[in-house]
Amino acid sequence: MNCSISGEVPEEPVVSNKSGLLFEKRLIERQISDYGKCPITGEQLTMDDIVPIRTGKIVKPRPLQAASIPGMLGMFQIEWDGLMLSNFALEQQLHTSRQELSHALYQHDAACRVIARLKKERDEARALLAQAERQIPMPLGAPHAVNAAALSNGKRAAEDDEIGPDGKKIRPGISSAIISELTDCNAALSQQRKKRQIPPTLAPIESLERYTQLNSYPLHRTSKPGILSVDIEYSKDIITTAGVDSNAVVFDRPSGQILSTLSGHSKKVTSVKFVAEGELVVTGSADKTVRVWKGSEDRNYDCRHILKDHTAEVQAVTIHATNNYCVTASLDNTWCFYELSSGLCLAQVEDTSESSEGYTSASFHPDGLILGTGTSGSLVKIWDVKTQANVARFDGHVGAVTAISFSENGYFLATAAQDGVKLWDLRKLKNFRTFTPYDENTPTQSVEFDHSGSYLALGGSDIRVYQVANVKSEWNCIKTFPDLSGTGKATCVKFGPDANYIAVGSMDRNLRIFGLPLVGEDGSSES
Repeated sequence: MNCSISGEVPEEPVVSNKSGLLFEKRLIERQISDYGKCPITGEQLTMDDIVPIRTGKIVKPRPLQAASIPGMLGMFQIEWDGLMLSNFALEQQLHTSRQELSHALYQHDAACRVIARLKKERDEARALLAQAERQIPMPLGAPHAVNAAALSNGKRAAEDDEIGPDGKKIRPGISSAIISELTDCNAALSQQRKKRQIPPTLAPIESLERYTQLNSYPLHRTSKPGILSVDIEYSKDIITTAGVDSNAVVFDRPSGQILSTLSGHSKKVTSVKFVAEGELVVTGSADKTVRVWKGSEDRNYDCRHILKDHTAEVQAVTIHATNNYCVTASLDNTWCFYELSSGLCLAQVEDTSESSEGYTSASFHPDGLILGTGTSGSLVKIWDVKTQANVARFDGHVGAVTAISFSENGYFLATAAQDGVKLWDLRKLKNFRTFTPYDENTPTQSVEFDHSGSYLALGGSDIRVYQVANVKSEWNCIKTFPDLSGTGKATCVKFGPDANYIAVGSMDRNLRIFGLPLVGEDGSSES
């Protein structure tokens, strides 16, 4: 007996007590709930009119194809063909998806390259625009007050240049107001030094002994590798490097990201310094110019002044403790005292007492009234900034004095040259210790006290860290780091905040960070 609706043998047969017709229970229930009538006779019908019929278990007969082995093989072949067709369609879909993904990645890479090129062109255009603005001649009808002002390239207007009897420009000089500012700064810093204590957060000797390379960052071009100077802004933990590729780079160490690339110099950048918590960056270059860069809200740095008072390579830049002035030292045998806000050269000092020799390094004393300079003729000269007078000379080095560093205690001076590092006592004006870490053909390129005056680092064919002691005690070598650049020339070294890491530049393109390795959960060390 078959269902009157589907024509199939019902699984749950029921019969209508009005018409006597047989139905599948689920079908007639749906019909009654939707229409309330018998689908065959059209009579009114309710669920109460439906009577279930009890039957034995119904076994559906096999289909004709399953009644024989050839029929079953045919069914299996049909199912297999369907499976293969489905698999082929999935493979085609996967191949299409891979092509679309590859195309999207290619477009993304191309977009990144275009963005990088546009950023580079933008920076170059900004630099050219700034240079062009500074080279535009001033209008003839400009007021005298404007003519008297310093131009942003560090030179005065042509009509206001005064030439002395020796054929050199007459500088305005360091005014009494500026000298008073320098003296007040000196008094305040000297008073603080008397109360100075070693910070408890300073890295102990045990930690420095375990320092190893943590990271290596490729900041400069591979075509012209080499990092010649490095400086750290402690409050923000950002690093700036000066490269042979004529660029300076501002780098955020915690994130490992480059914040800005300072492009504009035409030759290698020999020295770089932060000013005023990183708001300004000052760079000196072999193109005879000094540039002052100002940070913007988008974390880029724009060139504000181009200082063109030197006639030879600028070898060193040092910032005064007031953050208002800087000194540049050049191979033209002069050093210049600049006001950073205006870019005006207040004084250009030349030592004429001996045969001409250029300056290769310079550094302010921590109190700011003394300037130390190193020369290509192996001399170290100490200057009184207020009078620009040479008050002391230290000799004994062999080769150019490549680096100079004052200790935070105020009376130690470290100088580096071809023959190693010499330590000088400024109270007695004499040399009290000499380090000769390398052979006579390997110069010491860098020397640096940490900010607390507790450690001294020097760089040459490797990097060595010494514990600072007094004049009579031995200065012990705490740690020696190999030069991992493979060039054999560690050109610059700088301690991080509280000596928690050491930044090293070499004659490759990488900035290397040495510090205490991180300790994993299992107690093993990991970089």
